[in-house]
Amino acid sequence: MYEREQPRKESLEDYAIVLDYLPTGKSFSVKSEPITQLLGEERFTLLEAILKPGTGVKNEERVYIGKGERDKIQLIKLRITYNELTEGARNELPHAISQIIKGNEKRFIDFFNGAGPINIREHSLELLPGIGKRYLNAILKAREEKPFESFQDMSGRVQLLQDPVRLLVERVIMELKGESRFYILTRPYSRRYE
Repeated sequence: MYEREQPRKESLEDYAIVLDYLPTGKSFSVKSEPITQLLGEERFTLLEAILKPGTGVKNEERVYIGKGERDKIQLIKLRITYNELTEGARNELPHAISQIIKGNEKRFIDFFNGAGPINIREHSLELLPGIGKRYLNAILKAREEKPFESFQDMSGRVQLLQDPVRLLVERVIMELKGESRFYILTRPYSRRYE
């Protein structure tokens, strides 16, 4: 007899990067309240939040959104899709993703060191834009000799791979847009049904 698998509890974001700040809310909103669009640091979750009265935020600012006492965020309003981002937030998104990746270099180097096959024909590293069999083989060979220690180490040892951060940024954006069957870096957005 098989034990029924328990649903996995999704980890919530504790910190986020401000993508856009709308001091009076969206132009089509019924209620005028200061809102901000955020990018979660752990799973690149796109969120919209209401600010506490009398506070403001700047683009690229890191804010606490966890369960404890928050200094600037009053309420996480909802999780949003890429298409619900403002134009300003979309423009800020690649830089914010890059900032998160560079700030958590060990986590993403561990991704490169530990990534494995998805199925018998495809490796998870091939899901990164521009990584084909040739790049994949070069990465696998280099990491077999010695695990990667940093992005600089990776670029130096895999001649074909000059900017691993850019590849990760492009992959995160693809996943946030919903343009992928597999989600290796973000938490998939489940559609809301009315």
